[in-house]
Amino acid sequence: MTGTLTWVFAVLFVLVVVAWYLTYSAARLDRLHVRLVGTVAALDAQLVRRAESSLELANSGLVDGATALVLAGAAAQSLESPGEEGVIREAIESDLTEALALALTPRVVDHLRQTGPIGQDYLDGLSSACLRVQLARRFHNDAVTDVRRVRRQLVVRVFHLAGHTPMPVTVEFDDAVPAGLDR
Repeated sequence: MTGTLTWVFAVLFVLVVVAWYLTYSAARLDRLHVRLVGTVAALDAQLVRRAESSLELANSGLVDGATALVLAGAAAQSLESPGEEGVIREAIESDLTEALALALTPRVVDHLRQTGPIGQDYLDGLSSACLRVQLARRFHNDAVTDVRRVRRQLVVRVFHLAGHTPMPVTVEFDDAVPAGLDR
């Protein structure tokens, strides 16, 4: 009788520990997914901010017409596609980065700095927006890496703790700050 009771308590103890571990793992995975959603929103907000800063500079009248046209086109395309995901959005954002690099040559940047505080404000805003995009993308990719690492664990896969949530992917696009802005 005592041996049977001991086995019953041992089995119950193991079941409680397993249930606790599964609950802990599911809650941890849920927190990581919530963090991931936050990083997606933050990245999107910073991409919009960068596009708006580019559009403001293009419409300021401080750059020549061709430069303004290139910047405005790339910025407008970026602003029109905030809901896009994946390769299309990455290509659009890389195009804006390329347009910024082409438009903001050292000569153009020097000209904007010479226009006084107004030109410097546009440069500062754009530089800040570009840096924030880099940081937001890094934070997002770190969150994706964390989620993927946890979802590869055997217990998560066996007990389907992630449910039907798709596996997140990193965001890869050119987010370099134009050479003239980083000085």
